[in-house]
Amino acid sequence: MAVAEYKNFTILRQTKGRIPTLPFVEVKEAILGKKYDLSLTFPTLDLAEELHIKWKKKTGPVNILSFPLDQNEGEIILTLSQARKEAKNYDRNYRDHLVFLFIHGCLHLKGMTHGAKMEKEERFYCKKFL
Repeated sequence: MAVAEYKNFTILRQTKGRIPTLPFVEVKEAILGKKYDLSLTFPTLDLAEELHIKWKKKTGPVNILSFPLDQNEGEIILTLSQARKEAKNYDRNYRDHLVFLFIHGCLHLKGMTHGAKMEKEERFYCKKFL
């Protein structure tokens, strides 16, 4: 298990292998602000499957979950292997899909729900960071 800590941002890797170097800090600060406390966890496949069943009542590994803990604190769970598998379904490469999922999760923490407004925000941030 590896941990990387930045001001108000912790990244926890429970998986084997490397996490791609992506603009996680920059995306977090652009969407949630510098003062927002965020934990980003890359779970094992087993944990990703458990969380999907527990929180979404679905089988298989979850791609991303966002948990707001309070107004200025939250957690994102992002499954690397699931993101890699599904990237081609969205005509994205693996790295771009990871950034998209992270943007999506941050927007949920900001209080947005699925719909046209959220999709517009996703496009805006994708243009900025991809």
